[in-house]
Amino acid sequence: MITQLITMNGYGIFVWLSFALTAIACLAVFLKTRKTLRKYEKDFKYEIEKLSYNKRQAVLKNSKIANQVLVSQNKTI
Repeated sequence: MITQLITMNGYGIFVWLSFALTAIACLAVFLKTRKTLRKYEKDFKYEIEKLSYNKRQAVLKNSKIANQVLVSQNKTI
């Protein structure tokens, strides 16, 4: 039963190789996207920190995303 699932009448190597390549491609896209997102979050945090205190508080009050970015950066303002 298990060997039939793995071999798939001789086509198993192609099917499992396709699954593996797809998984590797998805993982590569995920890791690249996560790296880029972290870079943008750091840049955004730097821009927020350059603002004056009053402007910073206004941005944080009006922007849910700004709060989430700063929380993810483990930085409180």
